[in-house]
Amino acid sequence: MRLGAGAGAAHSPMLQSDLPRPMAQWPRRSLLQAAAAVFGSLFRPKAALAASAADPAWQLSDQQWRERLSPEAFRVLRQEGTEPPFSSPLNNEKRPGTFVCAGCQQPLFASSTKFDSGTGWPSFWQPLPDAIDTQVDFRLIIPRTEYHCRRCGGHQGHVFNDGPRPTGQRYCNNGVALAFVPDA
Repeated sequence: MRLGAGAGAAHSPMLQSDLPRPMAQWPRRSLLQAAAAVFGSLFRPKAALAASAADPAWQLSDQQWRERLSPEAFRVLRQEGTEPPFSSPLNNEKRPGTFVCAGCQQPLFASSTKFDSGTGWPSFWQPLPDAIDTQVDFRLIIPRTEYHCRRCGGHQGHVFNDGPRPTGQRYCNNGVALAFVPDA
Protein backbone atom coordinates (compact mmCIF):
# COMPACT_ATOMS: atom_id res chain seq x y z
CA MET A 1 0.00 0.00 0.00
CA ARG A 2 1.36 3.42 -0.98
CA LEU A 3 0.77 6.28 1.42
CA GLY A 4 -1.43 8.93 -0.15
CA ALA A 5 -2.87 6.52 -2.75
CA GLY A 6 -6.59 6.13 -3.35
CA ALA A 7 -9.63 8.27 -2.68
CA GLY A 8 -9.70 7.78 1.08
CA ALA A 9 -5.94 8.18 1.59
CA ALA A 10 -6.28 11.47 3.46
CA HIS A 11 -8.34 9.69 6.10
CA SER A 12 -6.55 6.33 6.09
CA PRO A 13 -4.48 5.66 9.19
CA MET A 14 -0.83 4.85 8.54
CA LEU A 15 -0.26 1.30 9.64
CA GLN A 16 3.00 -0.01 11.04
CA SER A 17 2.88 -2.73 8.42
CA ASP A 18 2.97 0.00 5.74
CA LEU A 19 6.49 1.01 6.80
CA PRO A 20 9.68 -0.79 5.90
CA ARG A 21 10.46 -3.32 8.65
CA PRO A 22 13.51 -1.56 10.21
CA MET A 23 11.71 1.79 10.33
CA ALA A 24 8.61 0.24 11.92
CA GLN A 25 10.67 -1.17 14.79
CA TRP A 26 13.00 1.81 15.30
CA PRO A 27 10.87 3.91 17.69
CA ARG A 28 10.12 0.95 19.96
CA ARG A 29 13.78 -0.12 20.02
CA SER A 30 14.94 3.44 20.76
CA LEU A 31 12.36 3.80 23.52
CA LEU A 32 13.48 0.54 25.12
CA GLN A 33 17.16 1.54 24.92
CA ALA A 34 16.46 4.94 26.48
CA ALA A 35 14.34 3.36 29.22
CA ALA A 36 17.08 0.82 29.96
CA ALA A 37 19.70 3.57 30.16
CA VAL A 38 17.56 5.65 32.53
CA PHE A 39 16.62 2.65 34.66
CA GLY A 40 20.25 1.52 34.84
CA SER A 41 21.52 4.94 35.84
CA LEU A 42 18.89 5.33 38.56
CA PHE A 43 19.66 2.02 40.21
CA ARG A 44 23.42 1.69 39.90
CA PRO A 45 25.21 1.53 43.26
CA LYS A 46 26.30 4.88 44.73
CA ALA A 47 29.89 3.64 44.94
CA ALA A 48 29.88 3.09 41.18
CA LEU A 49 28.75 6.63 40.38
CA ALA A 50 32.17 8.25 40.31
CA ALA A 51 34.57 6.94 37.72
CA SER A 52 37.27 4.66 39.04
CA ALA A 53 40.49 6.27 40.05
CA ALA A 54 43.38 5.69 37.68
CA ASP A 55 45.81 6.04 40.57
CA PRO A 56 45.39 3.22 43.15
CA ALA A 57 46.47 5.63 45.90
CA TRP A 58 43.19 7.50 45.28
CA GLN A 59 40.86 4.49 45.40
CA LEU A 60 39.34 5.53 48.71
CA SER A 61 36.21 4.28 50.47
CA ASP A 62 33.14 6.49 50.74
CA GLN A 63 33.98 7.03 54.41
CA GLN A 64 37.51 8.18 53.55
CA TRP A 65 36.12 10.58 50.93
CA ARG A 66 33.54 11.92 53.41
CA GLU A 67 36.36 12.69 55.86
CA ARG A 68 38.29 14.61 53.17
CA LEU A 69 35.46 16.55 51.51
CA SER A 70 32.63 18.87 52.49
CA PRO A 71 29.16 17.30 52.15
CA GLU A 72 28.50 19.28 48.94
CA ALA A 73 31.89 18.38 47.43
CA PHE A 74 31.25 14.71 48.28
CA ARG A 75 27.82 14.86 46.60
CA VAL A 76 29.29 16.36 43.41
CA LEU A 77 32.65 14.57 43.20
CA ARG A 78 31.63 11.11 44.41
CA GLN A 79 27.88 10.94 43.63
CA GLU A 80 27.95 12.95 40.39
CA GLY A 81 25.71 15.72 41.68
CA THR A 82 25.46 19.23 40.29
CA GLU A 83 25.78 22.41 42.31
CA PRO A 84 23.29 25.24 41.74
CA PRO A 85 24.30 27.68 38.99
CA PHE A 86 25.96 30.95 40.03
CA SER A 87 26.82 29.47 43.46
CA SER A 88 30.60 29.18 43.08
CA PRO A 89 33.03 31.98 43.91
CA LEU A 90 35.28 30.47 41.21
CA ASN A 91 32.94 31.95 38.58
CA ASN A 92 34.65 35.28 39.26
CA GLU A 93 38.23 33.98 39.57
CA LYS A 94 40.34 35.76 36.96
CA ARG A 95 43.91 35.57 38.31
CA PRO A 96 46.62 33.61 36.50
CA GLY A 97 46.91 30.12 37.93
CA THR A 98 45.63 26.56 37.78
CA PHE A 99 42.27 25.02 38.62
CA VAL A 100 42.80 21.67 40.37
CA CYS A 101 40.54 18.81 41.43
CA ALA A 102 39.15 19.54 44.91
CA GLY A 103 39.44 15.83 45.72
CA CYS A 104 43.08 15.11 44.91
CA GLN A 105 44.66 18.41 43.76
CA GLN A 106 45.30 17.07 40.23
CA PRO A 107 45.80 20.08 37.90
CA LEU A 108 42.87 20.15 35.46
CA PHE A 109 42.68 23.55 33.73
CA ALA A 110 44.97 26.52 33.13
CA SER A 111 43.26 29.80 34.01
CA SER A 112 44.08 31.02 30.48
CA THR A 113 41.43 28.59 29.14
CA LYS A 114 38.63 29.87 31.42
CA PHE A 115 35.85 31.95 29.88
CA ASP A 116 32.48 33.36 30.95
CA SER A 117 29.90 31.08 29.36
CA GLY A 118 26.96 32.78 31.09
CA THR A 119 25.78 29.40 32.38
CA GLY A 120 26.59 29.97 36.05
CA TRP A 121 29.38 27.39 36.26
CA PRO A 122 33.13 27.85 35.73
CA SER A 123 33.77 27.04 32.07
CA PHE A 124 36.93 26.20 30.15
CA TRP A 125 37.67 25.57 26.49
CA GLN A 126 40.43 22.98 27.05
CA PRO A 127 41.71 20.78 29.91
CA LEU A 128 45.36 20.21 30.66
CA PRO A 129 46.87 17.17 28.88
CA ASP A 130 46.00 13.80 30.47
CA ALA A 131 44.00 15.50 33.24
CA ILE A 132 40.52 14.10 32.61
CA ASP A 133 38.63 11.06 31.35
CA THR A 134 35.22 11.19 29.66
CA GLN A 135 32.23 8.89 29.45
CA VAL A 136 28.68 9.07 28.08
CA ASP A 137 26.01 10.06 30.60
CA PHE A 138 22.39 9.00 29.89
CA ARG A 139 20.77 10.31 33.08
CA LEU A 140 18.77 12.96 31.21
CA ILE A 141 17.87 10.45 28.45
CA ILE A 142 19.69 12.62 25.89
CA PRO A 143 23.31 11.46 25.94
CA ARG A 144 25.85 13.95 27.26
CA THR A 145 29.59 13.64 27.77
CA GLU A 146 30.66 13.88 31.38
CA TYR A 147 34.23 14.17 32.53
CA HIS A 148 36.10 13.08 35.63
CA CYS A 149 39.48 13.76 37.18
CA ARG A 150 41.80 11.15 35.75
CA ARG A 151 43.68 10.68 39.05
CA CYS A 152 40.85 10.18 41.58
CA GLY A 153 37.81 9.67 39.33
CA GLY A 154 35.95 12.62 40.87
CA HIS A 155 33.07 13.96 38.78
CA GLN A 156 33.79 17.46 37.47
CA GLY A 157 31.06 18.29 34.96
CA HIS A 158 30.02 17.93 31.32
CA VAL A 159 31.56 18.97 28.02
CA PHE A 160 29.50 20.58 25.26
CA ASN A 161 30.29 21.57 21.68
CA ASP A 162 29.25 25.21 22.04
CA GLY A 163 32.45 26.77 23.35
CA PRO A 164 34.78 29.39 21.89
CA ARG A 165 37.69 28.92 19.52
CA PRO A 166 40.12 27.30 19.20
CA THR A 167 38.40 24.07 20.38
CA GLY A 168 34.70 24.93 20.15
CA GLN A 169 34.21 23.04 23.41
CA ARG A 170 32.81 24.15 26.77
CA TYR A 171 33.95 22.17 29.79
CA CYS A 172 31.21 23.15 32.23
CA ASN A 173 32.62 22.44 35.70
CA ASN A 174 31.07 22.35 39.15
CA GLY A 175 32.93 24.98 41.16
CA VAL A 176 32.81 22.87 44.34
CA ALA A 177 34.75 20.16 42.46
CA LEU A 178 37.63 22.60 41.89
CA ALA A 179 40.19 24.54 43.88
CA PHE A 180 42.23 27.42 42.51
CA VAL A 181 46.01 27.65 42.88
CA PRO A 182 47.31 31.11 41.89
CA ASP A 183 50.61 31.42 40.07
CA ALA A 184 53.49 32.31 42.38
